[in-house]
Amino acid sequence: MDISKLSLEQKIGQMFICGFHTLVPDDQIRKLIEDYHLGGVIYFRRNIDKPQQVASLSASLQKLAADHGNLPLWIAIDQEGGMVARIDHKQISRIPGNMALGATDHPDYSYEVSKISAEELLQLGINMNFAPCLDVNNNPHNPVIGVRSFGENPDKVSEHGAAVIKAFQEKGLSAAAKHFPGHGDTNVDSHMGLATVEHDVERLQQVELKPFIKAIQQGVDVIMTAHVIFPAIEPEPIPATLSRSVLTGLLREDLAYDGIIVTDCLEMHAIAKFFGVGEGAVKAVEAGADVVLVSHTLSDQIEAIEAVKNAVRSGRISEKTIDAAVERILKLKQKRLTGLQASEVSQVFLERHEKPEVDRLLKEISRKSITLVKDQGQLPLNTAEPVLVIWPEVRSETQVDEPWTEVVTLGEALSKYAANVKEIRISAEPGQEEIEETLNTAASFSQVVLATYTAGSTLPEGQMSLAEKLLRQNHGKLVVASTRNPYDLNDIPEIPAYLCCYENTPYFMEALASILAGQSEAEGKLPVSLDEPGVAAAN
Repeated sequence: MDISKLSLEQKIGQMFICGFHTLVPDDQIRKLIEDYHLGGVIYFRRNIDKPQQVASLSASLQKLAADHGNLPLWIAIDQEGGMVARIDHKQISRIPGNMALGATDHPDYSYEVSKISAEELLQLGINMNFAPCLDVNNNPHNPVIGVRSFGENPDKVSEHGAAVIKAFQEKGLSAAAKHFPGHGDTNVDSHMGLATVEHDVERLQQVELKPFIKAIQQGVDVIMTAHVIFPAIEPEPIPATLSRSVLTGLLREDLAYDGIIVTDCLEMHAIAKFFGVGEGAVKAVEAGADVVLVSHTLSDQIEAIEAVKNAVRSGRISEKTIDAAVERILKLKQKRLTGLQASEVSQVFLERHEKPEVDRLLKEISRKSITLVKDQGQLPLNTAEPVLVIWPEVRSETQVDEPWTEVVTLGEALSKYAANVKEIRISAEPGQEEIEETLNTAASFSQVVLATYTAGSTLPEGQMSLAEKLLRQNHGKLVVASTRNPYDLNDIPEIPAYLCCYENTPYFMEALASILAGQSEAEGKLPVSLDEPGVAAAN
């Protein structure tokens, strides 16, 4: 891989990772590879059907690149685990999310499940995972990170993150630590707007930066930027992605990072709405980014590539800047992608037969993750008596809230232990009529379990209202289990029993059912602090 043999257009193409919308290569991705020498692609659920299809898609894309004289492609994905998993198929292991792993207080678990994930991704031709998320989630009102974080303790986040990076890269999968310098203490979703972290440099060094420093020491291949403003580092009101003080001054010079810097997607509103995708791409490269991510729209992707090309031709960006970025890209591709052939990634992904050792590990982690926060004489349930379970369904999809297609509800799981379980499935944002119907049914039950769910920063008003009205019905036993956001208790503090599950995936619902029935103990340690008196994160 000799940079001197690449044209300016080829070099700039290597600096972009782009997405497309189909299960097979379409005109969009063909144009980007054939005409713009694209360096990498990113998969979303729109590109995923069965594992065999994903492996075939990866092989087709690599062949397309090779046939047009291009370098091997990075094929990237956000397979974080838990509630952010682009590949949702029963043949793929359902790796726990970060906060569930944080609740085990056991970094070895993070290492073991990440090895499994890396092996499976590589079999599908995916060679880069935009994970782990190293944001320290110390803001209960954070609408976009939450359970994607290992917790609020920067040392524990560092340990778990380093374990994930080690596992991925030992297997040959590039890890991409995100979102530098830290998206954990924000109350704005950068998909929708601009967030600011106001802390001084000393605080940033003690909290936000610690996991990234550890990741650099671990030799992480890639670091992804945050579209977040850091006034203590960058005096101009621009997000870290576009800040030379952050990317070059802090990350390159102060922290001595010599790997790849990739932007978060420039189509997110924090960039697109305030700066524009084309100008955002130019500013990101000027700031020190090596790779620019534009995930969705062909016109935006072409605009960004052309904008960088024009900036070089006009002298705004030096070709030496491009060469430095491409040298780093070629170095990593040489390390990770040398010898990659389409035939190797196109082999059919074997049917996922039962893997007893993997199933045992994932069941063990779920049991050791679920956290009992409070219990005022509500547990265990009397399994000989009727139980009502109220289950919120996720009926809409966002970038960070993708419902699983294979669902085991809590009612289904609890039916293995209790003879008479009735389950009511409600919307995650129930209206007044739905609430009243649920309350009418609940009135005849002495035991009620309410599962709560939110991907945002506060419990939806409908769920909050339902919980408060159930409390006033004076049931013999009332238990609330948060199935994603542990902070739900802050909005319904009077609830007499509360457990945190961190995700609503099948292993966790099966473990929760066992705990409710008194067949096992909740062993998790709370990785974040709640408003409940006497309840704080485990140190």
